[in-house]
Amino acid sequence: MSATAATTTTLERGVFLDGALQPLGAATLTITHPGNGELVGHVTRSSAEDVDRAVRSAHAAFGDWRRRGYADRGAILRAGAEAFAAHIDELVPILVAEQGKTLREARIELRKAAETLEHYAGLAKEVRAAYVHGLDPGVDGRVLRKPLGVVGAIVPWNFPTTLLANKLGPALVCGNTVVAKPADTTPFTTLRVAEILTEAGLPPGVLNVVPGTGPEAGEALVSHPLTRKVAFTGSTATGERIMALAARGVKRVTLELGGSDPMIICDDADVAKAASAASMGRFYNCGQACLAIKRVYVFDSVADQVIEAIAAKAKRLRLGLGTDENAQLGPMHTQRQREIMEEQIARTLERGGEIVAGGGRPDDPALQSGWFHEPTVIVDPPHDSPMAQQEVFGPALPIWRVRDFDEAIRLANESPFGLGSSVWTRSLERAERAAAEIDAGYTWINSPTKVYDELPFGGVGASGLGREHGSEAFDHYTDLKSVVVKR
Repeated sequence: MSATAATTTTLERGVFLDGALQPLGAATLTITHPGNGELVGHVTRSSAEDVDRAVRSAHAAFGDWRRRGYADRGAILRAGAEAFAAHIDELVPILVAEQGKTLREARIELRKAAETLEHYAGLAKEVRAAYVHGLDPGVDGRVLRKPLGVVGAIVPWNFPTTLLANKLGPALVCGNTVVAKPADTTPFTTLRVAEILTEAGLPPGVLNVVPGTGPEAGEALVSHPLTRKVAFTGSTATGERIMALAARGVKRVTLELGGSDPMIICDDADVAKAASAASMGRFYNCGQACLAIKRVYVFDSVADQVIEAIAAKAKRLRLGLGTDENAQLGPMHTQRQREIMEEQIARTLERGGEIVAGGGRPDDPALQSGWFHEPTVIVDPPHDSPMAQQEVFGPALPIWRVRDFDEAIRLANESPFGLGSSVWTRSLERAERAAAEIDAGYTWINSPTKVYDELPFGGVGASGLGREHGSEAFDHYTDLKSVVVKR
């Protein structure tokens, strides 16, 4: 599939099963471009029967895959990562068309996904267990890591390839097989990635892909008796549903859920860099990221300067179709997503707050067919308003003035979510307090909100359970078994 073909031809794709793309099924989903409403293509709407075939295929492939050495599995994953990287130019227009993001953001996402697979391929020879000598006279102990079996990887639409790679890398290295279910609006890039990895040497059945809806394909995957673990990224409500379903059969789960990440900007911060990080952290991918900066708390003494800088950056962002090389902000992904955010903004403003940038849909006639919304900045809305207490999944940023660091920490923690957080200060004491006291799985200090493969990533509270990234991810894709050997 060439990049040109991907942008000019209606795509028709079926389930990816046993190493091959299947014909389009009788029941289908229609995929449209979020920026202009044009038809992208049709994909099989996987039924419970399709999911059953995919899980059984992965289960059949598990025996041979688990018996391969870590180095062998790592070499296959590395070849796949290299092939993935070589096909980025082909994948970019597919991702832009189905997701809506800009060309620049699509390239960044795809490169990151390939790098994550390469990272885990490199860790394959570093997986360790334990050995205990002399438990008793003549008795030694060993701790083995054993793969779990079939892993269901359920991935959302906002970053369909990086969030898949976060699960594929550690799952495959540890000897598991995977059935992936992409979001029902972004299936095509995932299906093509599965083809590329298989063409590069991944054995048939080790990775299957079942496009479809959550209530149909997703629940069938979670509930299947041969699924031993579910790795999910998405909303908190859906994560709770998956956790309940996974309880039947006592299946392992990793849940990376919603976030409402706070940023604290102190009076001694580098204001220019902090404002830039806030703008990028909020408006990247049109604000549709779990780890987006969603609340800013700024000290009174520098608040006007920070608000002016962030508002100015928001006003300068160029909205446009993802295919426009000059576009800095694409459309929101769906009409419903835009409506939810608009309702959150309206309900908040009814109670207070001031709009200092954006606030509505753009007037540009060229953007009327897509789900565009202006980058919006609101100052001092009520602390119990929707923009403070709910996850806002779009390009709208609330900013609050605070008296001091104690108030900032308190407000940062007044949320059910605990995914990411950040603080900008030159004070080591404040930085250490933020790291220790903010209830979140990740804290950036004087840094843009970049996620590193080397560090474990995940949330607390309503933001999830378990960790992705880092060598710690291996703990969530293996069981530990104790072995006693008497000499």
